[in-house]
Amino acid sequence: MSSVGSHQEQLSQSDPSPSPNSCSSFELLDMDAGSLYEPVSPHWFYCKIIDSKETWIPFNSEDSQQLEDAYGSGKDCNGRVVPTDGGRYDVHLGERMRYAVYWDELASEVRRCTWFYKGDKDNKYVPYSESFSQVLEETYMLAVTLDEWKKKLESPNREIIILHNPKLMVHYQPVAGSDEWGSTPTEQGRPRTVKRGVENISVDIHCGEPLQIDHLVFVVHGIGPACDLRFRSIVQCVNDFRSVSLNLLQTHFKKAQENQQIGRVEFLPVNWHSPLHSTGVDVDLQRITLPSINRLRHFTNDTILDVFFYNSPTYCQTIVDTVASEMNRIYTLFLQRNPDFKGGVSIAGHSLGSLILFDILTNQKDSLGDIDSEKDAPNIVMGQGDTLTLEEDLEKLQLSEFFSIFEKEKVDKEALALCTDKDLQEMGIPLGPRKKILNYIRTRKKSTGINRPILQPASGVNISNIPKELEFCNKTDSTGNGDYLDVGIGQVSVKYPRLIYKPEIFFAFGSPIGMFLTVRGLKRIDPNYKFPTCKGFFNIYHPFDPVAYRIEPMVVPGVEFEPMLIPHHKGRKRMHLELREGLTRMSMDLKNNLLGSLRMAWKSFTRAPYPALQASETAEETEAESESSSEKLSDVNTEEASVAVKEVPPINVGMLNGGQRIDYVLQEKPIESFNEYLFALQSHLCYW
Repeated sequence: MSSVGSHQEQLSQSDPSPSPNSCSSFELLDMDAGSLYEPVSPHWFYCKIIDSKETWIPFNSEDSQQLEDAYGSGKDCNGRVVPTDGGRYDVHLGERMRYAVYWDELASEVRRCTWFYKGDKDNKYVPYSESFSQVLEETYMLAVTLDEWKKKLESPNREIIILHNPKLMVHYQPVAGSDEWGSTPTEQGRPRTVKRGVENISVDIHCGEPLQIDHLVFVVHGIGPACDLRFRSIVQCVNDFRSVSLNLLQTHFKKAQENQQIGRVEFLPVNWHSPLHSTGVDVDLQRITLPSINRLRHFTNDTILDVFFYNSPTYCQTIVDTVASEMNRIYTLFLQRNPDFKGGVSIAGHSLGSLILFDILTNQKDSLGDIDSEKDAPNIVMGQGDTLTLEEDLEKLQLSEFFSIFEKEKVDKEALALCTDKDLQEMGIPLGPRKKILNYIRTRKKSTGINRPILQPASGVNISNIPKELEFCNKTDSTGNGDYLDVGIGQVSVKYPRLIYKPEIFFAFGSPIGMFLTVRGLKRIDPNYKFPTCKGFFNIYHPFDPVAYRIEPMVVPGVEFEPMLIPHHKGRKRMHLELREGLTRMSMDLKNNLLGSLRMAWKSFTRAPYPALQASETAEETEAESESSSEKLSDVNTEEASVAVKEVPPINVGMLNGGQRIDYVLQEKPIESFNEYLFALQSHLCYW
């Protein structure tokens, strides 16, 4: 019996019955076999200060992979530079800093991120430092390998992180003053979630931008340092503009992009406000600014006064020099960083920035065009150039007898170029010689490129050198001869720099160009005028924009016509616009039908009585009459309808945009149509 019992005891020891403890150990072994440790996948982030708070933003997937490849290449990271964000930023790996390439911006910290904790005030995750992330990863690896959890770590800020299990890891932040009670750090504060790997946190990681750049656009801002209602800088607004462009590529040109038939458009900002206000003018203004309503006065000095600065000869020169030199500098740097770029260049300006670009483009000189104009110039000028004296010029014109009059009035060649027909008449010069002299002045300026104005639109205002196609109206001459004289566009006299490239298109957003030209005294733009170096010009505006003005009525002043409506990006008109047009058409149809009915009633009332006829004849006559009346009624309706639905015939708006339309209007949002005045300011800042 004892042997049997001992044998059963041995069996029970060698083959024990399942117990709760043994079952759990088997489950842990299975779990370990299925969840072996895998290294974390790092992702690179950079830190930006947004609303006075540090915000960590992930690089796009391609840039992060490039940074990781450079980091893991085994080479020394010091001095290693990796271009990111389409080449607009450079990351210095050794310094872990990110620098802007084309504009001035504070450098931002770069971090190789693997572990994150949730922030205090928002749900955004904040990455741990690289050194502490490595400590966390090593602890996590030991916990997974040895199956020993509830590990406690202390961060460099003396905060406690506890790894309960792979799904639950928390970060305790001490509460100020709680140490007086002797409580442990794990019992203080609200626990915050800790996550391992970027794939476990809620963050948007975009794909990279296409490497191929098909077109380059420089964007010039308007007045003030802020460009929208959120008081963002030109760099931030252009970044949004670029993001919208990339999104439209994916939605509207997806197939062409997948087939690599197209690349992308690069938008680069041009800032002139900072250089202008770094000249010391702000200090001078502050000395004379009243202390009351301080914020409003500061806003006026920093924003509104930019318009007056541009009308000042001194600061206008600073502004145009800054804009032109910045565009030339950025263009040169862009070509250095993109040597394979073969695309075109365009420029875009918002508000006052569009006026600055308009004046710069108007004063460019096409070298080929200058040579051609010299070849086509009259022989009277080409023989001696512009070296002849006034006496020799008058002798060529066979008007030597009038030299004594000019000598008496102390009029030299430059003064003569400023004389008008009225001035010559007051000197006592007859009509015939006056016309000869004025025609000679115009011919000489065309051939030699001297564009001195011959009329001052206002006292104390000098005129810039602008081609004759931009003309003032001569109100004193109503004979039809010389209705428009070559007198520039009334801008202060500055020396305009030359661009080192020829823009293909000039885009003006919310532009006051038309108003400024009118205020300067310009009445119309010659239909044959075009920019010397730029082929296209689009004036784009919101219908409620209080700063925007049209251009086409200055080219075709005698014709009234609507601007071109820009389609919605989904390829249709907004619903409220379609509803408005439908109601307009319906009211026109009702009006036409009502007029037709009244006209028929009046005709039947005033018609003379017919003589009595036989029944058959009367029936035939009645039928014929009804047919003719119905035809007349249909003709009337057709005429009225044709008037109502008749499309505007093609309009010749000149060569400023290569013969195509210039003015383009955006479609307002439905909510904006309820009150134009409420959304007026927002309409001027909506273009980004």
